[in-house]
Amino acid sequence: MDDVSSEPDPRSPSAEPSPDGSAPAETAPDVARGGPDAAAGPGPTDPPPSAPSAPSAGTGPDPTRPVVVGPQAMRKPERTETRMKDILGAVLILIPIALLIVGVGRGCSFAPTGPELDPGAGPTVDAPARLTEYARVSTFGLRVPDVPWRSNSTDRGPVQGGGTAVRVGYLTEQGRYLRLVQSDASEEGLLATEGGPGSTAEGVTRAAGRDWVTYRGNNGEPVRIATLPGSPTVRLLITGSGTDDEFRALAEATVRARVLPPGGQTN
Repeated sequence: MDDVSSEPDPRSPSAEPSPDGSAPAETAPDVARGGPDAAAGPGPTDPPPSAPSAPSAGTGPDPTRPVVVGPQAMRKPERTETRMKDILGAVLILIPIALLIVGVGRGCSFAPTGPELDPGAGPTVDAPARLTEYARVSTFGLRVPDVPWRSNSTDRGPVQGGGTAVRVGYLTEQGRYLRLVQSDASEEGLLATEGGPGSTAEGVTRAAGRDWVTYRGNNGEPVRIATLPGSPTVRLLITGSGTDDEFRALAEATVRARVLPPGGQTN
């Protein structure tokens, strides 16, 4: 007797077991095969199928739209934002410049004969006391001029070509500046150090009974040098924006001043 194949009838419901091992569920008859359910259509009590309604505006995000999480696209800054950043940057740059201009303007003003400084601005130095200190280590005597001006600086340093220079800066009553230099250096070395390269000779000026060789420094200010008698050789140099009368006043006061002996010696 021939074996009859046990292939399932394609018209019968699927008999595949469910994943949890329970009895297989009957599948609904295929409407395409013309079963009794296919011809009947929807029952009288079944509501007709309707399309899903779109969410109304203002009721929240669409739950069917996927939410995108991650870095957002860069946006170009608005024109107002860019202008505000530029304005703030410019203000931050201009503030220190304005403060610097105000500070310089308070301490210095323009004058045809040279810059004028505020007589009350800047530090005040006790010139006689400082010259006394310098004399203790000096190899030549130092003069202490008696002038009615305020001293705002003192200095002691080397000179080009050898020698030492002792400097005192003064502010005149009209706010002009003069610097007195006492040195044992040569005239050429003293001029190169105080007047700068390119200084040119202009002649001789007579003041305080001495001949002062006059040069024009590289900054445009006159530089006058006189050689004092005696040994060791000492030269005086006066330069700055002071007038001729102020130069002569400082020259007279220096030549006639008391002399501090070198090396802390006493007279």
